[in-house]
Amino acid sequence: MAETGASPLPSIPPPATPRTPDPRSPLARAERFVWLTARVLEQRLFAHHFRGGDRGPVEAALDAYRNEDGGYGHGLEPDLRGPVSQPLHTARALGVLDAVGLCGGQRAERVCRYLTSVSTADGALPLVRAGGEAALTAPFVPFVTGPPGELLATGPVVGLLHRNEVWHAWLFRATDFCWQAAESLEPSCPYEAEAAVAFLDTAPDRPRARAAAGRLGRLVRERRLAVLDPDALDAHPAAPGCAPGEHRFPHDYARDPRSLARAWFTDDEMARSLDFLAAGQEPDGGWPVRRPRWAPAPALEARGRVTVEALRTLRAYGRPLG
Repeated sequence: MAETGASPLPSIPPPATPRTPDPRSPLARAERFVWLTARVLEQRLFAHHFRGGDRGPVEAALDAYRNEDGGYGHGLEPDLRGPVSQPLHTARALGVLDAVGLCGGQRAERVCRYLTSVSTADGALPLVRAGGEAALTAPFVPFVTGPPGELLATGPVVGLLHRNEVWHAWLFRATDFCWQAAESLEPSCPYEAEAAVAFLDTAPDRPRARAAAGRLGRLVRERRLAVLDPDALDAHPAAPGCAPGEHRFPHDYARDPRSLARAWFTDDEMARSLDFLAAGQEPDGGWPVRRPRWAPAPALEARGRVTVEALRTLRAYGRPLG
C-alpha cells in the first residue's frame, strides 16, 4: 500500500479546548445525555471533539467491535446486530477513524483486506452479507442470497479512503464502480444520493466530481428528496424507501459547508435546515433518530451517534453551542 496525493478537503480541525459551558447550552445538555445514555464509543468521541480528549481512547473503544477478519461487527451500526463483520459496520468504523485522524497505515490495510474478501464480482460492496443473522437485524435491512454491490455501502467507504489518501488494490475497481453508479444515478431514495455525495466529495477527479454532483443536486431538488421548508414538514411526501416522517434535509446531504452538496441549496434553505436541526434537541439533551424504531437497544444506541453528529454539523456551520 502507498499513500499519495492531496485530499480535496482540508484536514480535520483540532478538538475544541476544554471549558465549562453554560449548563443550559446545547453542548452542556448534550453532554449530560451522552454520559447518561450513549455507548462508550460515542462518549469517547464526544470527549475528543468537544472536550479536548485524546484520540487513543476512541480507537480503543472502536477496537471492541473489530473482528479477526479485519472487519467490524457486534452492533457497531445499531440496526445490524450480532458479531459477524458487515460492510456497513466497517464503513462506520472508517468514519470513526477518519474523525480522529487515524484512517491510514496498518489500520486501513486491515480494513482493505476485509473489503477485498467480501466484494462482489464488480468490485463493490454489498449492503449486507447474507447469513444466518436475519433475525438479529432491523426488518428494513434486506438479507438476500448473492447480494449485489451497492453504492449505499461502497460510496462512503471509497470516499473515506480517498479523503485519507489511502491507496490499495481494492480501491481501483471500487472507485470505477462508484463513478459509474454516481454518474448514472436516478435517485428515488435520499440515502442513495447521500452515498454518492460521500464519494464525490473526495473523489480524485475534481472537475468530474463537481459535474456529477451538479447533476445529482438538480435531481434531488426535482424529486423532492430534501425538505426545503421544515415549517411545512407535514405536507412533504415520504420518499420511496423511507417510512412516514423519515425525511432528509439540506444539512443531511451537506454536513460540512465544504461539501459539494452545499451548492444544491440556497443560503436561506440551509439556514432553515440548520435552525430545524438545532431546534430538534430534545428535553433530555439528545437528538432523535428519524428512522423506524424496531427494538429498544438499537434506537437508544443510535441516538448517541446522532447527537454527536448533530453537534458536529452545527459547529461546522458556525452555530453557537455554548
